[in-house]
Amino acid sequence: MTKALDGIRVLDMTHVQSGPSATQLLAWLGADVVKLEAPTGDITRKQLRDIPDVDSLYFTMLNCNKRSITLNTKTERGKQLLTELIRRSDVMVENFGPGAVDRMGFSWDRIQEINPRIVYASIKGFGEGPYTKFKAYEVVAQAMGGSMATTGFEDGPPLATGAQIGDSGTGVHAVAGILAALLQREHTGRGQRVNVAMQHAVLNLCRVKLRDQQRLAHGPLAEYPNEDFGDEVPRSGNASGGGQPGWAVKCAPGGPNDYVYVIVQPVGWEPLSRLIGRPELADDPEWATPEARLPKLGKMFQLIEEWTSTLPKWEVLERLNAQNIPCGPILSTKEIIEDASLAANEMVVTVPHPERGEFVTVGSPLKLSDSPVEVTSSPLLGEHNEEIYIGELGLGDEELRLLKSTGVI
Repeated sequence: MTKALDGIRVLDMTHVQSGPSATQLLAWLGADVVKLEAPTGDITRKQLRDIPDVDSLYFTMLNCNKRSITLNTKTERGKQLLTELIRRSDVMVENFGPGAVDRMGFSWDRIQEINPRIVYASIKGFGEGPYTKFKAYEVVAQAMGGSMATTGFEDGPPLATGAQIGDSGTGVHAVAGILAALLQREHTGRGQRVNVAMQHAVLNLCRVKLRDQQRLAHGPLAEYPNEDFGDEVPRSGNASGGGQPGWAVKCAPGGPNDYVYVIVQPVGWEPLSRLIGRPELADDPEWATPEARLPKLGKMFQLIEEWTSTLPKWEVLERLNAQNIPCGPILSTKEIIEDASLAANEMVVTVPHPERGEFVTVGSPLKLSDSPVEVTSSPLLGEHNEEIYIGELGLGDEELRLLKSTGVI
């Protein structure tokens, strides 16, 4: 069966997480992704290793379904080979520091000369301006994109989220831009630049907090549990901040993840009041309407927690779902990796690896009926040098040996 991106060649000059997460999604959609690495390899091959001298999980979980070649782009022959790779590619993706690819001799003008149809995607930390040359990391992007200021509890410090919204979140945005550019190329015949900044991607994911920043001009945010409001959106713990109040309530036996997140819709208040043993609250004018409950959200969830804290979270989940009350258990990483439904949906998959035996990784969240995904192993460093340099670029065996001995590959 053909894949959605069959016939699309991606030259992947990315490293660490933001870029590789994007190119891995393209590979899962069927693109031929050629990961171009320095002869020393992507730095994450050696970072956070759990097995000595074997590619780390950091690397393997971000580089499935790709081919790997090595190339020293600082050498003259390396530049010639890179030129040929660009000529043969539909998409080029990089996440080097600002200006690094230009300094290699491959400005956007030069790349267009080589291949006018190429889509050239760059992932950077920031857009043009005072932050352009700042070094960007996951949590730096969270800090500067609005996430940390609005995450945590009111009386505590700003907190990072465990979701990698700065790195992998930016990668997803980059994929959207690349696919749009490829579609536009069908009409124009031309490639184009795609620029995505980590700060901008985080900000896009924090848009509801900018919504609330503007709402503050008209008074306190009733959906928040906070008592005092200044001139900026406060941290509000586990409150949803949306139209329906929600909170994570404790369950038995009281472990670190023995919680269920509960949303209280207007229609759910009557059955919920019965479940918690307080049926009289369904008709009490002090509790019966959303408007009456909003000023005392803390007390409302305290009453709910007095009930949930006596039961295991899976029993709480069963009882709430029986009444059609929106809820979800807090799943630990151990529970997620062992979840049978996630495995059945191919979201947690076990992948064979030539050196480590096998590893567990996250499968493709993009489910296309005519483009199924089989997750295959990440490549070993330079595993496809011969296949690409000899089989596709037409180099001879002797030149390949010379390139290895001189450090070009």
